[in-house]
Amino acid sequence: MTTPPPALLIAGHGTRDEAGAEAFRDFVRELGRRHPELPVAGGFIELSPPPLGDAVTELVERGVTRFAAVPLMLVSAGHAKGDIPAALSRERDRHPGISYTYGRPLGPHPALLNVLERRLDEVLGSSGRRPADRADVTVLLVGRGSTDPDANAEVHKAARLLWEGRGYAGVETAFVSLAAPDVPAGLDRCVRLGARRIVVLPYFLFTGILPERVRQQTEGWAAAHPEADVRCADVIGPEPELLDLVMERYQEAVRGDLRMNCDSCVYRIALPGFEDKVGMPQQPHFHPDDDGHDHGHHGPHGHHHGGHAHAH
Repeated sequence: MTTPPPALLIAGHGTRDEAGAEAFRDFVRELGRRHPELPVAGGFIELSPPPLGDAVTELVERGVTRFAAVPLMLVSAGHAKGDIPAALSRERDRHPGISYTYGRPLGPHPALLNVLERRLDEVLGSSGRRPADRADVTVLLVGRGSTDPDANAEVHKAARLLWEGRGYAGVETAFVSLAAPDVPAGLDRCVRLGARRIVVLPYFLFTGILPERVRQQTEGWAAAHPEADVRCADVIGPEPELLDLVMERYQEAVRGDLRMNCDSCVYRIALPGFEDKVGMPQQPHFHPDDDGHDHGHHGPHGHHHGGHAHAH
């Protein structure tokens, strides 16, 4: 008898924006439709229903004993490094007999960079063709922002990869929360660097409170600088490339081929100003809709990144 493949669990952050939460839920349903051979479920660690614990319970009730969890997140910040692994450890305690592997976040990945390029083409009116005047376009890639310097550095990496070989005047980086520069400061920098046309590009998967804040801040800055040609692009969205990438991360997790970068992780390396985070125990978020029977905080939980354990 052939052993069924592990199920797929999608772990999302959560948003107070219902359209963004529904976009996540639609995405999970579409994955299930595309892969009828796999049980697929998804949940959030905070802010939105369903909680991640309900998604695990759904899989268990469908007879699942093994699953691979993929964080639907672009960068490896505290949620991907700590909150989700701690929540998964809690679910293993709640459901004795289950086992899981944990995948890595999505970006930066060439497939997503191609989607970002497409979003820029849409704004520039090139109908998918490579515009001849990209040399006049400066892109401001705007990430979520984090207190984790490693996560912020990953946004800079995505910006550099987007710049390379595509002919833009430059790709600068800003953040909408928790990290500098913010959107107005990022736009100021673009102007100081001589930008003629600027496209603000939200580095987000789906719509939500923060991407809308990016748009509002862009519009506010543009109104105060009528001499500047500033436009705002759309989020990545549930594109086929994103669906395929999640399955790629699933297959990596199933094979144990994770290749996680740990060289600049604040939980392993004493980075200046973050020395107190080394070895810090991680605790799961407690979702307000999670009515599980265990509401005690767990101690430190290690999880494995490509053959070595993180005490995240």
